Amino acid sequence: MIRTQPGGRRAAVAVAHSILVIAYHLLRDGTVFEDLGTSYFDERDRVRVTQRLVHRLRALGVAVTLSPAAP
Repeated sequence: MIRTQPGGRRAAVAVAHSILVIAYHLLRDGTVFEDLGTSYFDERDRVRVTQRLVHRLRALGVAVTLSPAAP
């Protein structure tokens, strides 16, 4: 395994821990894993995502004006 940054082993252990916690809860509760989708976290906190993206654009020197999208 090629690591580009120090701490790669620590990151791998963190991912493995997350997977084990998920597996434990699935087995304990007898449920089936449901993928929440790629935009789950974006939809969950739209205001924060909007603020973060506006901040990034302004940091790149882009003037930003927000207006509601047409329905």
